[in-house]
Amino acid sequence: MVNEIRVKSILNRHRKRDDWFLDDYSVNPYSGCSFNCIYCYIRGSKYGENMAKTLSVKINAPELLEKQLARRAKKREYGIIALSSATEPYMQIEEKLGLTRRLLEIILKYRFPVHILTKSKLVLRDLDILKEIDKNAILPADLQPDLKHGAIISFSISTLDEKLAKILEPGAPEPIERLETMKECKEAGFLTGVCFIPVLPFLSDSEEEVDELIKTAKEYGADFCLAGALTLYGDRAADCKTLYYKFLEKHYPDLVPGYKSLYRTFFAPSKGYQKELESKSRRLCDEHELKNGII
Repeated sequence: MVNEIRVKSILNRHRKRDDWFLDDYSVNPYSGCSFNCIYCYIRGSKYGENMAKTLSVKINAPELLEKQLARRAKKREYGIIALSSATEPYMQIEEKLGLTRRLLEIILKYRFPVHILTKSKLVLRDLDILKEIDKNAILPADLQPDLKHGAIISFSISTLDEKLAKILEPGAPEPIERLETMKECKEAGFLTGVCFIPVLPFLSDSEEEVDELIKTAKEYGADFCLAGALTLYGDRAADCKTLYYKFLEKHYPDLVPGYKSLYRTFFAPSKGYQKELESKSRRLCDEHELKNGII
Protein backbone atom coordinates (compact mmCIF):
# COMPACT_ATOMS: atom_id res chain seq x y z
CA MET A 1 0.00 0.00 0.00
CA VAL A 2 1.27 3.46 -0.89
CA ASN A 3 0.49 6.38 1.37
CA GLU A 4 -0.62 9.72 -0.08
CA ILE A 5 0.85 12.83 1.47
CA ARG A 6 0.78 16.56 0.76
CA VAL A 7 3.96 18.57 1.16
CA LYS A 8 4.67 22.28 1.50
CA SER A 9 7.54 22.37 -0.99
CA ILE A 10 8.94 20.07 -3.68
CA LEU A 11 11.85 22.04 -5.18
CA ASN A 12 14.85 22.11 -2.85
CA ARG A 13 17.46 24.78 -3.57
CA HIS A 14 21.00 23.91 -2.49
CA ARG A 15 23.25 26.45 -0.84
CA LYS A 16 25.86 25.60 -3.44
CA ARG A 17 26.05 23.36 -6.47
CA ASP A 18 26.94 19.74 -5.78
CA ASP A 19 30.54 19.16 -6.90
CA TRP A 20 29.85 15.62 -8.16
CA PHE A 21 26.33 15.63 -9.55
CA LEU A 22 26.28 19.31 -10.59
CA ASP A 23 22.76 19.85 -9.26
CA ASP A 24 21.60 23.19 -7.91
CA TYR A 25 18.17 21.83 -7.00
CA SER A 26 16.65 18.48 -6.07
CA VAL A 27 13.15 17.08 -6.43
CA ASN A 28 11.94 13.91 -4.69
CA PRO A 29 8.51 12.78 -5.96
CA TYR A 30 8.27 10.06 -3.33
CA SER A 31 9.13 9.58 0.32
CA GLY A 32 10.59 6.20 1.20
CA CYS A 33 11.67 3.65 -1.39
CA SER A 34 10.67 0.14 -2.41
CA PHE A 35 14.22 -0.71 -3.56
CA ASN A 36 14.96 -0.99 0.17
CA CYS A 37 18.76 -0.78 -0.02
CA ILE A 38 20.35 -1.64 3.32
CA TYR A 39 23.09 0.97 3.06
CA CYS A 40 20.83 3.92 2.11
CA TYR A 41 21.89 7.04 4.01
CA ILE A 42 18.25 8.14 4.33
CA ARG A 43 17.47 5.25 6.67
CA GLY A 44 16.72 6.06 10.26
CA SER A 45 15.47 9.59 9.68
CA LYS A 46 11.74 8.81 9.71
CA TYR A 47 11.08 5.98 7.28
CA GLY A 48 11.62 3.00 9.56
CA GLU A 49 13.55 -0.19 9.08
CA ASN A 50 11.76 -1.15 5.89
CA MET A 51 11.45 1.92 3.68
CA ALA A 52 9.13 0.02 1.33
CA LYS A 53 6.44 -0.06 4.03
CA THR A 54 6.54 3.72 4.49
CA LEU A 55 6.53 4.54 0.79
CA SER A 56 4.51 7.69 0.19
CA VAL A 57 3.57 9.62 -2.94
CA LYS A 58 3.59 13.42 -2.82
CA ILE A 59 0.26 13.95 -4.51
CA ASN A 60 0.54 17.73 -4.75
CA ALA A 61 4.07 17.66 -6.20
CA PRO A 62 3.07 18.74 -9.77
CA GLU A 63 1.14 21.84 -8.69
CA LEU A 64 3.92 22.85 -6.30
CA LEU A 65 6.66 22.35 -8.90
CA GLU A 66 4.68 24.38 -11.43
CA LYS A 67 4.55 27.34 -9.03
CA GLN A 68 8.13 27.05 -7.81
CA LEU A 69 9.72 26.65 -11.25
CA ALA A 70 7.63 29.47 -12.68
CA ARG A 71 9.08 31.80 -10.04
CA ARG A 72 12.64 30.58 -10.60
CA ALA A 73 12.34 30.81 -14.38
CA LYS A 74 10.98 34.36 -14.16
CA LYS A 75 14.11 35.31 -12.24
CA ARG A 76 16.21 33.24 -14.66
CA GLU A 77 17.55 31.18 -11.75
CA TYR A 78 18.27 28.19 -13.94
CA GLY A 79 20.13 25.23 -12.49
CA ILE A 80 20.32 21.47 -12.78
CA ILE A 81 17.57 19.59 -10.94
CA ALA A 82 18.50 16.19 -9.46
CA LEU A 83 15.78 13.56 -9.70
CA SER A 84 16.14 12.20 -7.05
CA SER A 85 18.46 12.80 -4.12
CA ALA A 86 16.59 10.93 -1.38
CA THR A 87 14.53 8.29 -3.16
CA GLU A 88 14.38 6.34 -6.44
CA PRO A 89 12.38 8.31 -9.05
CA TYR A 90 11.65 5.17 -11.08
CA MET A 91 10.66 2.53 -8.56
CA GLN A 92 7.88 0.08 -9.41
CA ILE A 93 4.97 2.30 -8.33
CA GLU A 94 6.05 5.00 -10.79
CA GLU A 95 5.02 2.75 -13.68
CA LYS A 96 1.43 3.03 -12.46
CA LEU A 97 1.36 6.57 -11.09
CA GLY A 98 3.57 8.39 -13.60
CA LEU A 99 4.41 11.14 -11.10
CA THR A 100 8.05 11.48 -12.16
CA ARG A 101 6.92 11.80 -15.77
CA ARG A 102 4.48 14.58 -14.88
CA LEU A 103 7.25 16.44 -13.07
CA LEU A 104 9.55 16.07 -16.08
CA GLU A 105 6.85 17.62 -18.28
CA ILE A 106 6.81 20.66 -16.00
CA ILE A 107 10.61 20.81 -15.95
CA LEU A 108 10.58 20.77 -19.76
CA LYS A 109 7.98 23.55 -19.84
CA TYR A 110 10.24 25.84 -17.82
CA ARG A 111 13.43 24.68 -19.57
CA PHE A 112 15.39 23.50 -16.53
CA PRO A 113 18.19 20.93 -16.99
CA VAL A 114 17.99 17.62 -15.08
CA HIS A 115 20.24 14.92 -13.72
CA ILE A 116 18.40 11.61 -13.40
CA LEU A 117 19.88 9.39 -10.66
CA THR A 118 18.44 5.90 -10.92
CA LYS A 119 18.84 2.12 -10.74
CA SER A 120 15.80 1.41 -12.91
CA LYS A 121 15.14 0.62 -16.55
CA LEU A 122 11.82 2.48 -16.27
CA VAL A 123 13.73 5.64 -17.16
CA LEU A 124 13.55 4.39 -20.75
CA ARG A 125 9.84 5.19 -20.75
CA ASP A 126 10.63 8.89 -20.44
CA LEU A 127 13.41 9.24 -23.00
CA ASP A 128 11.03 11.18 -25.24
CA ILE A 129 10.62 13.96 -22.68
CA LEU A 130 14.26 13.78 -21.64
CA LYS A 131 15.34 14.28 -25.27
CA GLU A 132 13.36 17.52 -25.38
CA ILE A 133 14.87 18.64 -22.08
CA ASP A 134 18.31 17.71 -23.37
CA LYS A 135 17.86 20.01 -26.38
CA ASN A 136 15.94 22.90 -24.84
CA ALA A 137 17.13 23.30 -21.24
CA ILE A 138 18.88 26.51 -20.27
CA LEU A 139 22.13 25.70 -18.50
CA PRO A 140 23.72 27.96 -15.87
CA ALA A 141 26.15 30.30 -17.62
CA ASP A 142 29.23 28.93 -15.86
CA LEU A 143 28.48 25.36 -17.01
CA GLN A 144 27.79 26.19 -20.65
CA PRO A 145 31.43 26.04 -21.83
CA ASP A 146 31.91 22.48 -20.53
CA LEU A 147 28.46 20.89 -20.52
CA LYS A 148 26.56 20.46 -23.78
CA HIS A 149 23.59 18.47 -22.49
CA GLY A 150 20.46 19.52 -20.66
CA ALA A 151 19.82 15.99 -19.41
CA ILE A 152 22.27 13.71 -17.62
CA ILE A 153 21.37 10.11 -16.74
CA SER A 154 23.46 8.18 -14.26
CA PHE A 155 23.10 4.71 -12.80
CA SER A 156 24.03 3.73 -9.27
CA ILE A 157 25.98 0.48 -8.81
CA SER A 158 27.70 -0.66 -5.62
CA THR A 159 28.92 -4.03 -6.88
CA LEU A 160 28.84 -6.21 -10.00
CA ASP A 161 28.33 -9.28 -7.82
CA GLU A 162 24.67 -10.20 -8.38
CA LYS A 163 24.39 -12.28 -5.20
CA LEU A 164 25.79 -9.48 -3.05
CA ALA A 165 23.60 -6.89 -4.78
CA LYS A 166 20.52 -9.04 -4.12
CA ILE A 167 21.21 -8.96 -0.38
CA LEU A 168 22.07 -5.27 -0.15
CA GLU A 169 19.57 -3.94 -2.71
CA PRO A 170 16.67 -6.43 -2.46
CA GLY A 171 14.11 -4.40 -4.42
CA ALA A 172 16.41 -2.99 -7.10
CA PRO A 173 17.11 -4.30 -10.63
CA GLU A 174 20.26 -6.40 -11.08
CA PRO A 175 23.49 -4.53 -11.87
CA ILE A 176 23.62 -5.97 -15.40
CA GLU A 177 20.12 -4.62 -16.08
CA ARG A 178 21.26 -1.14 -15.03
CA LEU A 179 24.25 -1.36 -17.35
CA GLU A 180 22.09 -2.51 -20.25
CA THR A 181 19.70 0.38 -19.60
CA MET A 182 22.62 2.82 -19.51
CA LYS A 183 23.76 1.47 -22.88
CA GLU A 184 20.33 2.19 -24.35
CA CYS A 185 20.45 5.73 -22.98
CA LYS A 186 23.89 6.25 -24.48
CA GLU A 187 22.75 4.92 -27.85
CA ALA A 188 19.83 7.37 -27.68
CA GLY A 189 22.35 10.23 -27.46
CA PHE A 190 22.37 11.04 -23.77
CA LEU A 191 25.27 11.95 -21.51
CA THR A 192 25.31 8.99 -19.16
CA GLY A 193 27.53 7.26 -16.62
CA VAL A 194 27.95 5.09 -13.55
CA CYS A 195 27.90 6.26 -9.94
CA PHE A 196 29.99 3.64 -8.14
CA ILE A 197 28.42 4.86 -4.93
CA PRO A 198 28.73 3.47 -2.40
CA VAL A 199 31.93 1.52 -2.83
CA LEU A 200 31.82 -1.26 -0.20
CA PRO A 201 35.01 -1.60 1.88
CA PHE A 202 36.61 -5.05 1.56
CA LEU A 203 33.75 -6.18 -0.70
CA SER A 204 33.93 -4.06 -3.87
CA ASP A 205 36.88 -1.73 -3.33
CA SER A 206 39.91 -3.77 -4.36
CA GLU A 207 42.09 -2.73 -7.29
CA GLU A 208 40.70 -5.62 -9.33
CA GLU A 209 37.05 -4.92 -8.47
CA VAL A 210 37.22 -1.17 -9.13
CA ASP A 211 39.09 -1.83 -12.37
CA GLU A 212 36.45 -4.34 -13.47
CA LEU A 213 33.63 -1.93 -12.68
CA ILE A 214 35.20 0.94 -14.61
CA LYS A 215 36.17 -1.33 -17.51
CA THR A 216 32.62 -2.71 -17.66
CA ALA A 217 31.07 0.76 -17.43
CA LYS A 218 33.21 1.81 -20.40
CA GLU A 219 32.14 -1.27 -22.39
CA TYR A 220 28.49 -0.38 -21.81
CA GLY A 221 28.95 3.16 -23.08
CA ALA A 222 29.49 5.23 -19.95
CA ASP A 223 30.79 8.76 -20.46
CA PHE A 224 31.88 9.11 -16.84
CA CYS A 225 32.30 7.19 -13.61
CA LEU A 226 32.00 8.63 -10.10
CA ALA A 227 33.21 6.67 -7.06
CA GLY A 228 32.33 7.41 -3.45
CA ALA A 229 32.83 5.65 -0.14
CA LEU A 230 30.12 3.98 1.92
CA THR A 231 28.69 6.16 4.70
CA LEU A 232 27.13 4.58 7.79
CA TYR A 233 24.87 6.65 10.02
CA GLY A 234 23.31 6.11 13.43
CA ASP A 235 22.95 3.48 16.12
CA ARG A 236 19.18 3.03 16.24
CA ALA A 237 17.48 -0.10 14.93
CA ALA A 238 16.39 1.59 11.69
CA ASP A 239 19.67 3.33 10.91
CA CYS A 240 21.82 2.16 8.02
CA LYS A 241 24.85 1.64 10.24
CA THR A 242 22.92 -0.81 12.42
CA LEU A 243 21.43 -2.67 9.47
CA TYR A 244 24.73 -2.82 7.60
CA TYR A 245 26.57 -4.28 10.59
CA LYS A 246 23.82 -6.90 10.93
CA PHE A 247 24.42 -7.78 7.29
CA LEU A 248 28.16 -8.09 7.93
CA GLU A 249 27.69 -10.20 11.06
CA LYS A 250 25.44 -12.60 9.15
CA HIS A 251 27.33 -12.89 5.87
CA TYR A 252 30.87 -11.60 6.47
CA PRO A 253 31.60 -11.74 10.23
CA ASP A 254 35.36 -11.76 9.61
CA LEU A 255 35.07 -8.24 8.12
CA VAL A 256 33.49 -6.63 11.20
CA PRO A 257 36.78 -5.79 12.99
CA GLY A 258 38.12 -4.19 9.81
CA TYR A 259 35.03 -2.00 9.47
CA LYS A 260 35.17 -0.90 13.10
CA SER A 261 38.82 0.04 12.66
CA LEU A 262 38.10 1.86 9.40
CA TYR A 263 35.06 3.83 10.63
CA ARG A 264 35.78 4.10 14.35
CA THR A 265 33.11 6.50 15.72
CA PHE A 266 32.56 8.34 12.45
CA PHE A 267 29.97 7.98 9.68
CA ALA A 268 32.62 7.88 6.92
CA PRO A 269 35.79 5.81 6.57
CA SER A 270 39.15 7.38 7.34
CA LYS A 271 40.40 10.27 5.21
CA GLY A 272 43.32 8.10 4.14
CA TYR A 273 40.93 5.46 2.79
CA GLN A 274 38.89 8.09 0.95
CA LYS A 275 41.97 9.66 -0.64
CA GLU A 276 43.21 6.23 -1.72
CA LEU A 277 39.83 5.41 -3.24
CA GLU A 278 39.73 8.73 -5.09
CA SER A 279 43.25 8.24 -6.41
CA LYS A 280 42.52 4.67 -7.49
CA SER A 281 39.30 5.67 -9.24
CA ARG A 282 40.93 8.59 -11.04
CA ARG A 283 43.90 6.49 -12.19
CA LEU A 284 41.75 3.59 -13.44
CA CYS A 285 39.37 5.97 -15.22
CA ASP A 286 42.37 7.47 -17.01
CA GLU A 287 43.57 3.99 -17.99
CA HIS A 288 40.19 3.14 -19.49
CA GLU A 289 39.78 6.61 -21.04
CA LEU A 290 36.68 7.37 -18.98
CA LYS A 291 35.98 10.71 -17.32
CA ASN A 292 36.30 10.71 -13.54
CA GLY A 293 33.57 13.34 -13.33
CA ILE A 294 30.69 14.61 -15.43
CA ILE A 295 32.73 17.52 -16.82
